[in-house]
Amino acid sequence: MATIYDVSVLAGVSLATVSRVMNNNTKVSEKTRQKVLDAMDSLGYKPNNIAQSLASNCSNSVGVVVSQLDGPFYGPMMTQIETSLRSANKHVIIAAGHSDEQQEKEGIDFLMSRGCDALILDVEAVSDDYLIKLSKGTTPIVLINRYIEAIKERCVYLDNELGGYMATDHMLSLGHTNIAYISGPMYKLDARDRLRGHQKAIAEHNLLFDPELWYEGNFREQGGADAMTHLLSLNKPITAVVCASDQMASGAIAVCIERGLKVPDDISFIGYDNIPFPAYITPTLSTISNPIDDMGHMAARWVLKQVYNHQEVDVDSCFKPELYVRGSAKQA
Repeated sequence: MATIYDVSVLAGVSLATVSRVMNNNTKVSEKTRQKVLDAMDSLGYKPNNIAQSLASNCSNSVGVVVSQLDGPFYGPMMTQIETSLRSANKHVIIAAGHSDEQQEKEGIDFLMSRGCDALILDVEAVSDDYLIKLSKGTTPIVLINRYIEAIKERCVYLDNELGGYMATDHMLSLGHTNIAYISGPMYKLDARDRLRGHQKAIAEHNLLFDPELWYEGNFREQGGADAMTHLLSLNKPITAVVCASDQMASGAIAVCIERGLKVPDDISFIGYDNIPFPAYITPTLSTISNPIDDMGHMAARWVLKQVYNHQEVDVDSCFKPELYVRGSAKQA
C-alpha cells in the first residue's frame, strides 16, 4: 500500500508539500500541485482522513445547524453551503434545530463533538447571550439569517425591516389603505422585523395600524389559510393583504378563491421570500426577495476566509431585499 512518503519521492517534493496539497493549501504552485496529484493517482494513494485530521488539527468538515429540513426555503441555502465548501474539498455535517432551544443546543454540541472546524448556524430559539458566549470558544461560528450587534462581524443577514416596509409601501403606492397583515410567529426575529417595517410604512402614510387586521401566522400555507379565514370573518373592507412569507400568501389566496373572491380584482396580495413556485401560479405573486441561497453561499465564504485562510475570498454580510411586481396586486 502506497504511503505519503512514496508520493513525495515519485513527485520529487517534500512531505510537507504533499501535506499542503492534500489540505488544499494555496501556498503551492499549480505545477507542483499537479505533480503531487499525478503521483497520488499513479500510486493509487488515498489519504487517511482521520490521520490527516490528527496531524493537521483540521477535520476539513463544517457543521451546519438549520431550522428545518423540509420546505422550499432551506433547501437552496443548504445546497449553496455544501456546493461552496465542497469546491474547496470541505465536507458538511448537518443537524436540524427545529426552532427549539434544546434541540438547537444539542445540534451544536453534537457538531462540536465531531471536531468540525467551524459552525454555520441558522438558529432561532437560542438566546443572543448564548451565541455571544459560543463565539468566544475555540470553534469559529458564523450566523446566517440573524443579526447580533455584539458579534456583527459573524452575521450574514437580510434587512428584514426594510423588506417589510417595501411590501406595505408597494400596496400603499397602489392606493390601498385597508391593508391586513399576516405575520410570522413573533418569537422569530425576522417576523418581528418585517412587522416593524409594515408598521413604519403605515405610519409614514399618516395611517393608523389596526391590530384587528394583524394575524400572527406560522410562515406555512396552513397558517396563511387560517389567517385569511379569520380576517374575512371580521367583515371589514380589506382590499389588500401583506403576507410575511410566500407560503402564507399562497394559503391565504386559496381561501379567497374558495370564497369566490378574485385576486387581484377583489383583493390584492404580496408575499415575502421569492421562492420559486409563486412565480408560476395564477395569479403570479408579487413578493419581496429573501436571498437565502446567496446568504448560504456567503456564510460558506466566511468560513473559507476566516477558518481556512482563503484570503482571496470577499465576504459581504448584509443583504438588501428587492421588490418583485407581478400579477397579484393592482390599483385600488
